[in-house]
Amino acid sequence: MHPINWLIVGAYVAYVVVDGVRRARGTDRIEGYFLASRSLPWWAVGLSVMATQLSAVTMIGTTGQGATDGLRFVQFYFGLPLAMVILGVTLVPFLRGAGVYTAYEYLERRFGPGTRTLTALLFLLSRGMSCGVIIAAPAVVFSAVFGWPLVWCVALIGVPTVAYTMLGGIQAVTWADVKQMILIVFALLAVVVVLIVQMPVSPGEALHIAGATGRLKVFDFSFNLSETYTFWSGLIGGTFLMLSYFGTDQSQVQRYLAAKSVDAARTSLLMSAYWKIPLQALVLLVGVMVFVYYQFSPAPLLYNPAHESAVVEVRGAEYQALQDRYGAAFELREDAARRAADGVAGQEAAAGGQAAMDEFLSREAAVQEIRAEALAMAEDVTGEPSRDVNYIIPRFVLGELPIGLAGLFIAAIIAAAMSSISSELNSLSTTSIIDFYRRWFRPEASDAHYLRVSKVATAFWGVFACAVAVYAVSLGSLIEVVNRFGSFFYGSILGVFLLAMVSRARGVGAFVGLIAGMGAVAAVTFGAPDVSFLWHNVIGAATVLAVGVLLMGRTAAPRGPGSGS
Repeated sequence: MHPINWLIVGAYVAYVVVDGVRRARGTDRIEGYFLASRSLPWWAVGLSVMATQLSAVTMIGTTGQGATDGLRFVQFYFGLPLAMVILGVTLVPFLRGAGVYTAYEYLERRFGPGTRTLTALLFLLSRGMSCGVIIAAPAVVFSAVFGWPLVWCVALIGVPTVAYTMLGGIQAVTWADVKQMILIVFALLAVVVVLIVQMPVSPGEALHIAGATGRLKVFDFSFNLSETYTFWSGLIGGTFLMLSYFGTDQSQVQRYLAAKSVDAARTSLLMSAYWKIPLQALVLLVGVMVFVYYQFSPAPLLYNPAHESAVVEVRGAEYQALQDRYGAAFELREDAARRAADGVAGQEAAAGGQAAMDEFLSREAAVQEIRAEALAMAEDVTGEPSRDVNYIIPRFVLGELPIGLAGLFIAAIIAAAMSSISSELNSLSTTSIIDFYRRWFRPEASDAHYLRVSKVATAFWGVFACAVAVYAVSLGSLIEVVNRFGSFFYGSILGVFLLAMVSRARGVGAFVGLIAGMGAVAAVTFGAPDVSFLWHNVIGAATVLAVGVLLMGRTAAPRGPGSGS
């Protein structure tokens, strides 16, 4: 990468760390450190919520998903607006009025310490693993593209993020998120402009070609539990996932607990409801446009340069023969794509235009067959999964974008990673201290003591997440991996909070229901792997509610705020 690009990346990372140190002032009390003294404006909270979601997994994995699979992934978010409205009238005022630091702190008042502790533990496991995936996204790509050891790449992302999170708490995290959100959106729009300018066809012709390959298809109304991205899985399963993520995940709850008021908290969530789907569509559209760009410009046969190098070293002659076939097939596809685009622009007769498009689709299928052979060869040589969806956008950025803009986009990827990692680490630290250390080990101590321990907890979870990152890189599309991790836990946790709104529900029912919910999700995950992970959220929540309601008539009412489990 050009030195100017590195200068942009280095300057941005340094700026974020320095700004985090500056914002460390006023965080000498735990309410200031964990909740910004409940003083953040709605727009800052809203941007921070969106930045936490728009991680490097999104910048790398979702754009790659758009290039390979099109826009249908956006159905995943169809339940988001409904979930935000429900949360705005239920859990947001509920938790704000309780005056708690964490969502799980409330559960002790409702169901007792056992339910609180188990729920908080499940959150720590799920969020710690998800944080590892978020680190893995840019680290594994940088390692493959630049040839650096994976540990160095993890350090590039993790060390500065842990530093400003430890020093500044939620204040530093939130205001860094605001800046990073602006950088991310600007970088995405800049890439779209460059793609439009550099492509040899008009935007309308490009979209027509993308549509012919099915990449502009958004809606799938089939009801199939094994299919992840459908209208119904997004609307039903997605609603349960978003209710749990935004309503019970401390990384999100902590944002609206830090807002100035209940109205500010509600408005910050509605900001995501209005803007998340269009923003996600933009991210996917970048991937779709990259796919079209590579119809007219040669793309790597293998996007993962590490796998490509390994294949060349072990089976060079065979791979070269595949490269020759790929080059010939690409020329035929490019010619067919140009004639298909000319047919659209020239308004040719329907039959002639369709014939040109059919030929293009046939040539595209031939290219994909050759790529499938190359991926199988890479998997055979490396012994690793050969899906290279996570490498499409980085290879495009480094190979095709102008100097300066490539550095800006890499900085945006790092910004997306840092914003999400910092939010996760801060919430993991908060839960560790409030729900475990202060609750069970040191209920009475000074704020200074809790702040010191919270910084140690931040460092611990940073190390834990880095260890998970090494494992996560082998699991395929990282945007799916992070949601699979979350969906294993989220539904059951949501079920406990829904049960808390049932007045006759008791602590024993909540505790047993939570265990039953996790058991049901585990049974489906390992016993019926064809069921899409989005439905795991529905299964977990429904099981917890069913068990809790079944047991509520068999147990006595709790006698006080701390009893029940």
